[in-house]
Parts: sequence; structure tokens; C-alpha cells
Amino acid sequence: MAVAGRFPGWLYLPAGLGAAVLLLPLAALLVRLDWAGVPAAITSPEALQALGLSLATASWATLACIVLGVPLALVIARSGRGTAAALRTLVTLPLVLPPLVGGIALLSLLGRTGLFGEVLAVWGIRIPFTTAAVVIAQVFVALPFLVISVEGALRTAGTRFEGVAAGLGAGRFTVFRRITLPLVAPGLLAGAVLCFARALGEFGATALFAGNAAGTTRTMPLAIYTAFNGAGVSEDTAIALSLMLIAVAIAVLVLMRGWRADAPR
Repeated sequence: MAVAGRFPGWLYLPAGLGAAVLLLPLAALLVRLDWAGVPAAITSPEALQALGLSLATASWATLACIVLGVPLALVIARSGRGTAAALRTLVTLPLVLPPLVGGIALLSLLGRTGLFGEVLAVWGIRIPFTTAAVVIAQVFVALPFLVISVEGALRTAGTRFEGVAAGLGAGRFTVFRRITLPLVAPGLLAGAVLCFARALGEFGATALFAGNAAGTTRTMPLAIYTAFNGAGVSEDTAIALSLMLIAVAIAVLVLMRGWRADAPR
């Protein structure tokens, strides 16, 4: 009898090549890294400045994504099929857009001559090329991750428990706070972790919308880019920062795998 799941042996060749495409660049990075100089590289003033700014802006962006994304996910999950499909398409659009397009779009909205930029300028508010611009760019690219995670959790949980609570006299906000949020907590946590990781690695939209000013908008990805263009931190520091970003990504994947493994089947 044929073994279930068996496939032609020649498929191992393209599978191995695919794995090599993904792993060899990372292996080359590890081989090239001057391990003895890693502590000095990641504790240099420029590196610590970029790391601190990245952690701060990614944290604020994640908080903003939670505040905005949970209600948006709830609206999508509880809407009709057509409305939900349209909203879901709009939400996931930043995932498929080139990051530079996102930066141009943000400039078109909030730039000096943008749709809202002129109005903000009247009030003396300037957003582009500030730390706030970094957070906004990170929210733009990271928000879909949280919305998708929470919407999936909402659809899985269904509305049965919410209906029972409402039938017992609970108000809408009470149902949301005491029933809905606890039910989607695993999805919310997973989405928040993905948001943080995506915000931490954001580059394209930040570069166009926020610039690359040291101490103000130069996050870790921009510090890496600056180093390889011959300015700012050294190349060894850039590689060390790249290693730190890889470590964060691996930690996110491990956490996500743990939550999936603990989820009820």
C-alpha cells in the first residue's frame, strides 16, 4: 500500500534549493559577523540611540494598533459578507503595497502640501520628518497584522456567548469588555507581537515620510542602511544590528508557535 503523504523523490531537489535561498544569506551574515566585536558594536552610542528609538516607536505604534485595530477587526468580523470583504481588502492593502508607496501616500496626506498638511501647518503642526512620523509610518504597515489576527479570533469565537450575555441583560460595552475581549485575547496577543516585530523592522515608508535624522528618526533599519552607505555607524555595527533584528524575528516566531500549540483544538 502507498504511504500516505508520499511524494516523488526528485521534489527534494527544488525543496532543498528553496531552503538554501532562505537560509544561505542568513548563514553568510553569521559567518561574516565579527563575533568578538559584537558587544562593542551594539553598545556604541549610535547603535544604542537607534535601538532605543526603534523600541520606543515600535511600542507606541503597537499600542496605537491595538487601540485602532481591535474596533476595526470587530466591525469587519460582525459585518455582512460584502462589507467585510471590502473592508478586509482595504486593511490588507498595505501588506502588498511596496513600502515606498506607503511613504509617498503618507506624504500626500500629511506632508507640507498634502491633503491635511496645509491645515495642520496653519495650527503650527508639522508631522513629516519627526519622531511622530516614524510612529505613523509603523502603524500604517503594522496595523493589518493585528486586524487580521483579531478578526480571525472573533470569527472563530462566534457570537453565541455574546448573545447569551446580552440576553441576561448585559450592556454592549459590558459584553465587549467581559466577553469579547477575553475570548480574542490569544489572537490579540499574537497580533500585538506581530505588530511590534513589523514596526521594529519598518524601513521604506519611514525613510520617505520620516527621513533619517540621527536621534529623531534613524531607527535600526535606517542605521543599517546608513552604515552600508558609508556614513554613521560602522559596517560591523550594521551587521550586529541586523543580527539583533533576526533575533527578534526568531523570538516572535517562537512565541507565535507556542501560542498555536497551546490553543484549543
